Amino acid sequence: MQDVFFFGYGSLVNRATHDYGTAHHATLPGWRRAWRHTALRPVAFLTAERDPASRIAGLIAAVPGADWAALDRREAAYLRHPVCDSVEHPLSPRPAVSVYAIPENRHAAPSDAFPVLLSYLDVVVQGYAREYGAAGVADFFATTSGWEAPILDDRADPIYPRHQRLTAAERALTDDHLARIGARIITTRPEGL
Repeated sequence: MQDVFFFGYGSLVNRATHDYGTAHHATLPGWRRAWRHTALRPVAFLTAERDPASRIAGLIAAVPGADWAALDRREAAYLRHPVCDSVEHPLSPRPAVSVYAIPENRHAAPSDAFPVLLSYLDVVVQGYAREYGAAGVADFFATTSGWEAPILDDRADPIYPRHQRLTAAERALTDDHLARIGARIITTRPEGL
């Protein structure tokens, strides 16, 4: 049985957050990332949305034996969508590839009550820096919408369960991009966090 693959475009690009070892660079045309929230989580997180004018870089990684159970639990707020025919990657023959995305009728824009966690964003930026370098990080910021969302600085006491240790350079990379886009950083945790 040939392995199936997921396309990761956020924290799944950071290989330190998962054990899916067979991973390759990939690009998904016709999609972009967006910060959104749902009733399933108390914070905003990334989803993929169709956008014919955009393309996002990420990783595809094998899900051995098509055993989606653990990954489906991790990505519980999302549904899997097949993208086999559009995702660009180096593998031949072409495996089945799916992307996790929140259904459009189940999410809303982030707000002060549902901020983006800086500890989560740091993990994503660290992953893109390791995989694609500084240009990949710049592309991540350019192909993601919803930056009007407040960013909760939780670095001193990370909320994100898969947070990673960062170097000073990695922290500065995130901070520099947030400053460039004029992101609003908040330090007070909303009730319930």
